Amino acid sequence: MKIATVDIMRKLDSYCINELGIPGIVLMENAALKVIKNIDTSTYNSFCVVCTKGNNGGDGFAVARHLYNLGKKVDIFLIGNESNMSSDCTVNYEILKKLGINIMIVNSLEQIENIRNSLKFSDMTIDAIFGTGLSRDVEGLYGEVVKCINEYSKYTLSIDIPSGISGNSGKVLKNAVKADKTVSFQLYKRGFLNYDAGNFIGDLVIEDIGIPDKVIEKYKSNEFLIDNYLMKNMIHKRNKYSHKGNFGRVLIAAGSKGFSGAAYISTQSAVRSGAGLVTLGCRENIQDIMNTKLTEAMTFRLEDNSKLEEFIEKCDAIGIGPGMGNNEFTFDILKKVIEKARNTVVIDADAINVLSGKLDILKHKKCNVVMTPHLGEMSRVTGLDIDYIEKNRIEVSKKFARENDVVLLLKGYNTIITDGQMVAVNSTGNSAMASGGMGDCLTGMITSFVAQKYSAFKAACIGAYIHGLCGDRLSEKMFCVNASHIMDEIPFAIKDIFK
Repeated sequence: MKIATVDIMRKLDSYCINELGIPGIVLMENAALKVIKNIDTSTYNSFCVVCTKGNNGGDGFAVARHLYNLGKKVDIFLIGNESNMSSDCTVNYEILKKLGINIMIVNSLEQIENIRNSLKFSDMTIDAIFGTGLSRDVEGLYGEVVKCINEYSKYTLSIDIPSGISGNSGKVLKNAVKADKTVSFQLYKRGFLNYDAGNFIGDLVIEDIGIPDKVIEKYKSNEFLIDNYLMKNMIHKRNKYSHKGNFGRVLIAAGSKGFSGAAYISTQSAVRSGAGLVTLGCRENIQDIMNTKLTEAMTFRLEDNSKLEEFIEKCDAIGIGPGMGNNEFTFDILKKVIEKARNTVVIDADAINVLSGKLDILKHKKCNVVMTPHLGEMSRVTGLDIDYIEKNRIEVSKKFARENDVVLLLKGYNTIITDGQMVAVNSTGNSAMASGGMGDCLTGMITSFVAQKYSAFKAACIGAYIHGLCGDRLSEKMFCVNASHIMDEIPFAIKDIFK
């Protein structure tokens, strides 16, 4: 599933209409039919359809026609007036008039009372006011209509995007329709990734309206959603002749006194994700504890410099940071790993925190690096405000990845993974997983997938997707999901992807 900006969507429409000769009215009709497909017409019988004179309004008029043909009670409103109506919108508007269907024009605040009365007695509201191209604030008459819909609508379905949400940024343009469901078309809009927009979108469905794949490829961006289809094509099936040497050696550097759980979770997650051999390097004062807890992984003490260098040299992937503490010891171990490693290093938790003001140590690395911060860690290492990062996650992540030549995985709902050029957005995971140890689990998983010969970028994508998928599967029966539950589920979730 590609992610599109408003400009890309305009280019797709323009190419289809002007180069391929697909009439815009055909695309509009396809869109209307897909909206109808997403309405339970056995439950909803009366509708309030609110339109304007642009193409989004044209979609609304076409939807209203189909609802009328199905014998439904339909109240149709045109906000503003008929002047300068788009050509495709005009076609559907005129069809309704020729059918003798009354369209109520609302061009004053007093006339909003008509919409209010319809909303009160309608089962569903169809929001066809503004589409993805909106760039100005929604105020005045339009703002009052939006407020009216939000106050009185029993159930609201928005066409393409809730009116008042920016298609690019997802920002609320002063007033926005709060939809229960949004039926969008062809590609996932970038604005949907904004956490603020998530409060307005409701259930999101992306429908194909007949734009050919070759056109999408022509104007595709380097941004996409990670979904099950992608995973099926990304994860390797195991050769029956393979042995543990084929699935890589992992070194996890983690843990300190009082934080042995972080070391256990990250190490055991690497084991459960399929790495051939896993070794934990931890502080001497918790090694005995870890020897007792771990049965499939080996341990050594990080204070043993020769052992550390030996494992750095022979391991295919290194994960470092969980539970190590934000201190000089952690920084010294990280510095040594970055200087000596020639494979891939996954940097998480305290190994990220110790990089604050010391990012220069990444400049001369000979290894690939994956960094997996949450918003707080990202703020500490960049000096940027958390709120700013949250509202500009893709831009901040891409810039950091480019400048530091790393793969960055910015954790959170719709986790962002980028190498500075490509951007992948994870589609799995939920708030039932909001508990300590989840990040440690993800670190072990990514490190394991790197050791299994996936590129740093692919390993981060696979790790994020499987991690969230486990949480989604478990949360169907569990109120809260802990890292230990995720670890148990990992091999089953991976196996089921192939089914």
